[in-house]
Amino acid sequence: MSAGAFDAVLLASFGGPEGQDDVIPFLRNVTRGRGVPDERLEEVAVHYRHFGGVSPINAQNRALKAALETELAARGIDLPVHWGNRNWNPYLADALRDAHAAGHDRLLAVVTSAYTSYSGVGQYRENFEDALADTGLGEVMTIDRLREFFDHPGFVAPFVEGLRAAVGAGADNTHVLFVTHSIPDAAAAASGPAYGAGGAYVAQHLAVADVIAAEAAPGVPYSLCYQSRSGDPRTPWLEPDVNDEIRRLARVGVERVIVVPIGFVSDHMEVLWDLDTEAAQTAADEGLGFARVATPGIHPAFVAGLVDLIVERVDATPAADRAHLTALGPWPDHAAVGAGAMAAAR
Repeated sequence: MSAGAFDAVLLASFGGPEGQDDVIPFLRNVTRGRGVPDERLEEVAVHYRHFGGVSPINAQNRALKAALETELAARGIDLPVHWGNRNWNPYLADALRDAHAAGHDRLLAVVTSAYTSYSGVGQYRENFEDALADTGLGEVMTIDRLREFFDHPGFVAPFVEGLRAAVGAGADNTHVLFVTHSIPDAAAAASGPAYGAGGAYVAQHLAVADVIAAEAAPGVPYSLCYQSRSGDPRTPWLEPDVNDEIRRLARVGVERVIVVPIGFVSDHMEVLWDLDTEAAQTAADEGLGFARVATPGIHPAFVAGLVDLIVERVDATPAADRAHLTALGPWPDHAAVGAGAMAAAR
């Protein structure tokens, strides 16, 4: 298959440390410009040090890159995959240099963020612009990105499968907690004001939770909650926190919680620590049973779905024919960056 307007895929992600010596430099990258002292960073570093200073996210992205390459090749799609991170090696600028050296200057980015928010959309766009400027490739290279895939069947299917298995034969006194990353209330509202106080960010998560619950756990109570808030405690962030919600459920007679991390594409640090460690401990303290559904990772449906999204862009598939499972979708495409700001927007 001809790739048409694109000659390579760019897998873009957050990045993570791969050893104890990497932890503080990595956290400095994450908090750059915010004036966070190393003493405060050490409070967060304990999460990484608990796992030997290694975040699983880089290994997961290596696996995802390999899986995408395999799926693309199986379909006869000639698009090599380059990989770059926001906060750690391999950095986006390095990926762009490698792509250019290989003769690839029309990149289609697969961003490991399924939802609409500044960190998942706007910040990646800024990262692409900065990387193009840093490499001097802004006049010759363009970067498009896949639309947000929060309700694409390939992203949703692994959660449906996992929740169905976790519910099992019975769900008496069970509550399903759909969990995502908290963000400031103002950032949520700015993600799409037409969708209400929580913006597009909250609306997308609620819509996906409804789809997964109806398919995998009909009749089982469920709710959306949040994790991993940070920053100034005076700043309002999305609530309730997953730990507070577990405590509340215990008080009203719930005996078991099933956590579904719909905000994440892989089992990275915020899943392993915030859910598998902290939330699991909260449930144990409250005498509740606890199960956590896996993230999509390299589930075949997810990998195939990402390639479906790539084909959607290669073929310029009309919006009416694009796969989606909620009334909010399909989410629209984004404007490309680079190539002289698209020849000064022509």
